[in-house]
Amino acid sequence: MSLPVFFGLLGGLVVLAFLANRQFPRTRIPDVIVLLLVGLLIGPVTGWVDATRYQDITHAFGTLAIILILFEGGLDLKLRETVRHFPGGLLLAILGFAASAGAVAATMRWSLQLDWTDALLIGSVLGCTSSSILLPVLQQMNVRDEVKVPLLVESSLGDVLGVLAVKLLLDYSAQGGPILQSFFGGVLWELVASLLLAGLLGMVWQWILPALSEARFWNILTFAAVLLLYAATETIGASGLVAVLGFGLALSNLTDLRSEQLELVAGGGPDVPPLHTQVHSFHSELAFLVRTFFFVLLGAAVQFGGLRGNLLAAGGALASIFASRWLTLAVSRKAWRALEPREREILLWLMPRGLITAVLGIQVLETRGPDFHFLPAVAFSVVLATNAALILGIYRAGKERAAHIPAGPAPPERDLQV
Repeated sequence: MSLPVFFGLLGGLVVLAFLANRQFPRTRIPDVIVLLLVGLLIGPVTGWVDATRYQDITHAFGTLAIILILFEGGLDLKLRETVRHFPGGLLLAILGFAASAGAVAATMRWSLQLDWTDALLIGSVLGCTSSSILLPVLQQMNVRDEVKVPLLVESSLGDVLGVLAVKLLLDYSAQGGPILQSFFGGVLWELVASLLLAGLLGMVWQWILPALSEARFWNILTFAAVLLLYAATETIGASGLVAVLGFGLALSNLTDLRSEQLELVAGGGPDVPPLHTQVHSFHSELAFLVRTFFFVLLGAAVQFGGLRGNLLAAGGALASIFASRWLTLAVSRKAWRALEPREREILLWLMPRGLITAVLGIQVLETRGPDFHFLPAVAFSVVLATNAALILGIYRAGKERAAHIPAGPAPPERDLQV
């Protein structure tokens, strides 16, 4: 591919992502889905791009996309609403992941005659909801905080739960040990350590940010702080993803950062937006650019080679995921008293799989060998099917909202807040 064609392709993808984002209220198809379909078209369908040559780049690019998306999601959150809905989101994350992984594991054991450890390994790969896909969609949907915040918490923790479960199961299969104790101990350690580091950096950063904002490129320095926080948190064995989300939440909600004094420091006048708003604007555009290229690469990397002989396993995994989602919402119904029945139905469909599922499938194949040759193809089929369900959920949300809007003049436009 020549350089002019390459740069033309990059520019065309950005234009396409912008148009898809702008047309979302009309089409109800998120730009993420459009980019995945474009990746499928230029990758496995036409063979124009061989994404297998860029697997390392895709992984690194995807991790950067998740970091930016989570940080942006944290900046969008209001602390009071987050605390109020956090228990419901935590329950949805843990119960949903456990039910989905367990149901998929039982299906894999029955259909492929695997032992429980290998079956649970596949269940853990397919059991986590993707924050990289769901968070941008939530920013485009006009639903209540009672729906948005639990889903944001679930998807943010889902990546952590999937990575941790696969790691523990791989270690257990190699060495043995008390797996349940290690799992719950690991989850608690990752949450506490990550949030403590995020809160500490948030307090320090809001203290020095007024001085930094007087210099050029201060938003780039905040971006560097996000990357350093992720690297440091991962180095000590905690969750960099949770830390990044917590850092964004801290910057958005610390009272000093949002005070009138700091708004004036940013530019010397009352018309200058507050610092956390400027941080959010810069990082949201950066996240938009990175995820545009990532989701095209992810679609181009879809592999169907091992799916033909395992259609029963793939279909059983999908049925198990949807059944376990319904069961999770039914069991935890008391935690969702503030939700209307139509909103619980929306929750049923909003459970997309994405980057982590694809990456974990490849990781298990590389670690355990050819016995899991079918897993990347099954994982990619689950990614596509759950994203198709996501479109249905968005359509249902838009239809129900339209049905509940009374006739009369259109309400004034407002910025959507997660």
